[in-house]
Amino acid sequence: MPATFNDLVTLMTQLRSPAGCPWDREQTYATLAPMLLEEAYEAFEAVEEAREGRPADLRDELGDLLFQIVFYGQVAGERGDFTIDDVTDAVHAKMIRRHPHVFGGAHADTTTEVLSNWEAIKAEEKRVANTPDAAKQTSILDGVSMKVPALMEAHQLSTKAARVGFDWEKVEDIFAKVQEEIGELLDAIKVHADSKLETDHIRVREEIGDLLFAVTNIARHLRVEPEAALKLTNRKFRQRFSHIEDRLLVRNRSFESTTLGELESLWQEAKNSRQ
Repeated sequence: MPATFNDLVTLMTQLRSPAGCPWDREQTYATLAPMLLEEAYEAFEAVEEAREGRPADLRDELGDLLFQIVFYGQVAGERGDFTIDDVTDAVHAKMIRRHPHVFGGAHADTTTEVLSNWEAIKAEEKRVANTPDAAKQTSILDGVSMKVPALMEAHQLSTKAARVGFDWEKVEDIFAKVQEEIGELLDAIKVHADSKLETDHIRVREEIGDLLFAVTNIARHLRVEPEAALKLTNRKFRQRFSHIEDRLLVRNRSFESTTLGELESLWQEAKNSRQ
């Protein structure tokens, strides 16, 4: 029979026991944190492999991520903070509360209605909890971490704002905004080129940020996760650049002895070979 979630919990308990693994026993909240982040990113990366018909990596990476969660649950239990059962109980109860249209008498016929209800319920949960920070947590954007990658943060910020109606009506309007931001960026570049002032360079940086933020909204409207989209492009760049390196090696050529036109030709060769 395949191992179950409870088997994994039992395994973790044994690893942390006096007769278990010295390395596992040494781990703490702090030492586990980088590994949790690493496993989350590896699972994120494996999603694209699964989308392309290779799900084995995603299965394995989700297992690694699940193991980190169980690891945290074991450490927390030993500290007397909470147990892995508390973790599953809390998220189970939360999902029931956040889906009153499924488990209660509420109605939500569209995704927009579901998300609107979600934000309202979440806000009420914060009010009822009456935490020391409750008075300060008045913005719906407070739930978006400032520690996540900037592209992901931008996507989450605009998603939160859109749930309460602060959004473009159609994707074409965002393309117009992108063109506006490009114009402002070009103006800022020209001003800095003439002045060479640091204050004007700061404006260039801000305009680039505005442009990137607008592009993430196009992705959101098209139901594309921008971090995943950029990851995919990064992977394609690696593959195509590696093709160039391989071809130059076969020809006993260096980058310095190769013209930009030749490099572009090899790039197009790599691009066409992947289609």
